[in-house]
Amino acid sequence: MSELRRDPIGGRWVIVDTDHPAKPEDFEHEPNVWKGGNCPFCPGSEALTPPEIEAFRDPSTRPNTPGWQVRVVSNKFPALQIEGELDRRGLGLYDMSNGIGAHEVLIDTPYHNKDIPDLLNHEIEQIITMSCRRSIDLFKDKRFKYILLFKNFGPAAGASLEHPHTQIIALPMVPKNAMEELKGCQNYFEYRERCIYCDMIKQELQDKERVIMENKYFLSFCPFVSRFPFEVRIIPKKHNSYYCHMHVDEVPELAAILKETIAKIKNVFASPAYNLMVHSAPVTNDDGIEYFHWHIEIMPKLTRVAGFEWGSGFYLVPTPPELAAKYLREK
Repeated sequence: MSELRRDPIGGRWVIVDTDHPAKPEDFEHEPNVWKGGNCPFCPGSEALTPPEIEAFRDPSTRPNTPGWQVRVVSNKFPALQIEGELDRRGLGLYDMSNGIGAHEVLIDTPYHNKDIPDLLNHEIEQIITMSCRRSIDLFKDKRFKYILLFKNFGPAAGASLEHPHTQIIALPMVPKNAMEELKGCQNYFEYRERCIYCDMIKQELQDKERVIMENKYFLSFCPFVSRFPFEVRIIPKKHNSYYCHMHVDEVPELAAILKETIAKIKNVFASPAYNLMVHSAPVTNDDGIEYFHWHIEIMPKLTRVAGFEWGSGFYLVPTPPELAAKYLREK
């Protein structure tokens, strides 16, 4: 008999197939097939992107030229634009505003065919450091309430360009998914006077069966209420609500666990498309929100969301997270 599992944060239910769990070879994920053409993110093509916002580069080189290790530019086709006023208004019963925000692209590496597992640890540390710098800079704009960092790898995950990159979007309001997570964390904190993610870390380390790996500062595991097969969460062991406020000593440890975790996923599934998202607290005027704990979610694109999921809000998970973690640990 399958199991129904309820997410203690958002209240979402999932159905986990424990009778006939799918093995890695049972999934037929889409191959990463790209359109090709001249890559605007490769060194020597800097003129094909908007002007450079910030970069880590050889000090002897000029902006918008080769010689960079990590480079940030505005998205050429932004979802939101930074210029202008928000102008929130009503249209009858509907709320609307101008499409104000920021949409930046962090080009992870000058190497066209190197994803995170292919980079050296210090190169990944530069990506993390730059993403924190850009987040802190966007925090200063009083119009922005939420900063979202995400990475789409592979066409099936929504990536339109092959060259590895991360996107940063600043929003003038807290999005629905983040608000639901915040409210769930707050409810737990008000009832138990503890952070739910701190309690989750303790339980996962005690149970061990869903843990993939850990190091001094971080834990990588498959959530008990995974929405997708082989979904992974990476979380700091020390409570902190903001990704961009992590201590400098944590950056190398995050780079190491991020590299190895994604490498394990790619070893199990021969480089599947995946989505990576950083869940951080909304922008506030203080040091953070005591009941929220930042974390990273990684979701390989192995299944499709279909009518049952859209109609019910349930998710069908063909591989129990305990079994998924076992496969990943062994790679």
